[in-house]
Amino acid sequence: MDLEQINRVVVPGVLPIAFSLVHQLLIEDGSVVFLGGPVPQMSEEWAARMGLAINDPGKEKSVDEMMKQRIGDYRAFLEFQRLVFSATEDFVTGIDPTTFADVVVAYPYGPTLSQTFSARVGGEQGISRSDALECWIYQHALRHMGEIEHARALVGLSGMTS
Repeated sequence: MDLEQINRVVVPGVLPIAFSLVHQLLIEDGSVVFLGGPVPQMSEEWAARMGLAINDPGKEKSVDEMMKQRIGDYRAFLEFQRLVFSATEDFVTGIDPTTFADVVVAYPYGPTLSQTFSARVGGEQGISRSDALECWIYQHALRHMGEIEHARALVGLSGMTS
């Protein structure tokens, strides 16, 4: 993908690829700290280097607001993406397997969290470290990877899979 394809708005109300790329990455970057991992890598400096139109993952924003998300420097974005992915991988490989059942978010959940998939997975037992990794990192990334693959077709590219 090139920068024009990533930032293209194909149809009003259909988010650009830039949104899915930035959203997935910033949610991953901000989630691992709740599991005992490293502090987020994101900073104002990184946002400026990447040329983000909106320095926000967009979780609490409207589609109309996030339609404006753009990446200005794709190479800087890829550098930051590698940094976040490496931090996550280093953290996950170092987790003591006996702590996977530890509850990282206790029940009852707040009004926003109670509406999430991870709350449904955790149930009244609370969200465990394993549940959180699966929901906040793995499944969340897969969902947005599917969006990106579909969006690639909308900008004239083929899919990512063989």
